[in-house]
Amino acid sequence: MKEFITIKENVQTEIVDRKSKFIANLFYIENSQEAENIIKNTKKKYFDARHNCIAYRTIEKGQLIEKSSDDGEPSGTAGAPMLYILQKNGLVNVLIIVTRYFGGILLGTGGLVRAYSNSLLQAIEKSSKVEKCFGQELEVELEYSEFENFKYYCKNNSINLIHTRYTENIVCIIELEEQIKQKLMRDFERKNINLNDIKELSKKYITKSI
Repeated sequence: MKEFITIKENVQTEIVDRKSKFIANLFYIENSQEAENIIKNTKKKYFDARHNCIAYRTIEKGQLIEKSSDDGEPSGTAGAPMLYILQKNGLVNVLIIVTRYFGGILLGTGGLVRAYSNSLLQAIEKSSKVEKCFGQELEVELEYSEFENFKYYCKNNSINLIHTRYTENIVCIIELEEQIKQKLMRDFERKNINLNDIKELSKKYITKSI
């Protein structure tokens, strides 16, 4: 998978359906291990809740990993419907946990599917989406006098400046798409941009500039 849609930051929403409270927590995740750790911690946080139903999709080593759980609700009423919604919306590297505090009134299978689905849909609506694509992370060293010019170059060329370290010179960590990296290297070699050095750090999924 070269490109996918995910969320920019975690969100929480809440609905009440016939006295049952549904708390939806939508998380950005990098991998399934992170998802499992969040699930474990969330269950501790809501230890007094009846159910913590989950679904997640994440990319690991180029493979799409998907998982869902009804956590004690009738089979197919929570995890699977939420996973389907994530799939339908094309969302990846996301984890949804919907915590239910039972209100004493049975909702039935159809009511449960609607409640868990609506909880996730409301969280998705509240979230900010970003597009991720496969790119590279680089380390760039430059003179202090060139920093403003470099920031302007990054802005005009859809380069994400993610960290700056102030030493004898300025060292920047940047992330960019492969075709933009090729342009940066050409500009560096032709002295169109004044940089002391460029080092390749890693290939990774990066936030795509839209």
